[in-house]
Amino acid sequence: MKDSSVTIETPLLDTISNPADLRRLSDEKLPQVADELRLEMIDAVSVTGGHLGAGLGVVELTVALHHVFNTPHDRIIWDVGHQCYPHKILTGRRNRIRTLRQKDGLSGFTKRAESEYDPFGAAHSSTSISAGLGMAEASRLEGVQRNVVSIIGDGSITAGMAYEAMNNSGGMDARQIVILNDNDMSIAPPTGAMSHYLARLVSGRTYRSLRETAKQLNEKLPKFIADKARKAEEYGRTFWSGGTLFEELGFYYVGPIDGHNLDALLPILRNVRDSEQGPILVHVITEKGKGYAPAEGASDKLHAVAKFNVVTGEQAKATPNAPSYTKVFGQALVQEAREDDKVVAITAAMPGGTGIDIFGEVFPERTYDVGIAEQHGVTFAAGMATEGYKPFCAIYSTFLQRAYDQVVHDVAIQNLPVRFPIDRAGFVGADGATHAGSFDIAYLSCLPGFVVMAASDEAELQHMVRTAVSYDEGPLAFRYPRGEGVGIEMPERGEVLEIGKGRIVREGTKVALLSFGSRLGDCLLAAEELESFGLSTTVADARFAKPLDTELIERLAREHEVLITIEEGSVGGFGSHVMQHLAVSGMLDHGLKIRPMVMPDVFVDQMSPSQMIETAGLDAAGIVHTAFTALGREEIEAPARA
Repeated sequence: MKDSSVTIETPLLDTISNPADLRRLSDEKLPQVADELRLEMIDAVSVTGGHLGAGLGVVELTVALHHVFNTPHDRIIWDVGHQCYPHKILTGRRNRIRTLRQKDGLSGFTKRAESEYDPFGAAHSSTSISAGLGMAEASRLEGVQRNVVSIIGDGSITAGMAYEAMNNSGGMDARQIVILNDNDMSIAPPTGAMSHYLARLVSGRTYRSLRETAKQLNEKLPKFIADKARKAEEYGRTFWSGGTLFEELGFYYVGPIDGHNLDALLPILRNVRDSEQGPILVHVITEKGKGYAPAEGASDKLHAVAKFNVVTGEQAKATPNAPSYTKVFGQALVQEAREDDKVVAITAAMPGGTGIDIFGEVFPERTYDVGIAEQHGVTFAAGMATEGYKPFCAIYSTFLQRAYDQVVHDVAIQNLPVRFPIDRAGFVGADGATHAGSFDIAYLSCLPGFVVMAASDEAELQHMVRTAVSYDEGPLAFRYPRGEGVGIEMPERGEVLEIGKGRIVREGTKVALLSFGSRLGDCLLAAEELESFGLSTTVADARFAKPLDTELIERLAREHEVLITIEEGSVGGFGSHVMQHLAVSGMLDHGLKIRPMVMPDVFVDQMSPSQMIETAGLDAAGIVHTAFTALGREEIEAPARA
């Protein structure tokens, strides 16, 4: 017989469909919401994979922000956005959270097209303060009373753009709130009631009023007395907080605060919400991976994970068929650096992602991590090049975009031999359009004096590393995709390639497939398919987009009816340079059928890399279809195969 007196309470998270529901709850119930939110996020990411540690660290902060601020009227802007999963669950997307980073699913970052609660799309770092200042100023011009909150991490705030924005905001005396989410700085997390009380005190109306009164009084005092009074007040506050740097930029500093203590967070956020002061910075201390033992115990706090077992934290990772391109690059660079003590390596906060960590283990004194500062990293490399060193400035394709002016002005114009290993070239899968390496071929090949290469397999990458070490006549870049290689047999050491010379991989007579980079394998598969249709096919590996192998291109154009260029890059890249050369040389005047195959002229949302390649038509089937279209034939004309 059932005991009718026993009731099962509905989880609080089940009662929240949007932040308005959260704001109806009392403060006392918010810790339970945070606990349930953390569990929901862990379970969801165990199914999809994605960024875990960062989101776990901001659960309480996310709950507090949506409870205190009137979102979406008030704007909350997450820098980078890899910590936004709790935010998505609370803002009406819980029923789709297990589609994260999947085809037609939720983005792994904030995205304006996805929700009104995402006022600014992000995935690259250090943009939140600038965007927030723009929103705050637009609201002022419109006469709209609105709070704008920009959250930025201690890593992201190292970028110069963040300080440019703070300097601008302080100079405008803008009404903007910045929350520094500090999970890695050397400042010890505050503990106990006294530190919480002090932070609450300096954020409150009484203290602010007294401080403003003191400022007005100081203006009427002799300068030397006013200066001493101001310094005494700053010393008194920074004795507890260390906020002088932010004060100098024009921000009112509050903190540090325990970011997992809602009793501390809520009153302070209400104080800064209700303040009429100019820009305010709230310094919050959090723990990445908080509340999930496997994350707390991991060296990277499980920043990014594959699907995993919730109980053990063990990730489901497939056994690789070949080493990753990143690993091949790192090992090849070590090999070359053993032979040449002028080789140095530079990364912008991505040592593991670029393979520079492999180099750093062997040559720590020749390894430089400049932080999230791609602009500085490129010019720093240029400076080293002027002194005869051989800098390898390893930056993802999508992040190198942030330093394009430095690439042009500080490297290319001065013709300095900086080497750019470009990882994540082409489609990257679940990270979607924000991380795709789409444009580097186009934005580097247009620069005078640049050498631009692309590796078709891991052995070619090894050759290109050695070639880069030996080349000192100007800037050079070589691109390679994310993920594992094709499984080719590796040489003991790379060879020095002749600059501007490609290679013929397969000979034919009717159709020529000229591949630049990662699509060579699909070109070979397509060639086999075309042969079955009676179409003799040549496959060539261009190796270089700049300088072009014009002799190879002209031979392919003369000896074949169809010439197809294939690249995993945007329009304006390798194929465009080939077309330019053929047009100028007059070889398009003799009936050559040429078709350039590139990424589609759209930003492709997240899906698996293979789905992206198929959708773009850059797989073997797409190449075969392009060849038949160029010939004006239907594929059904081919004989049936068993």
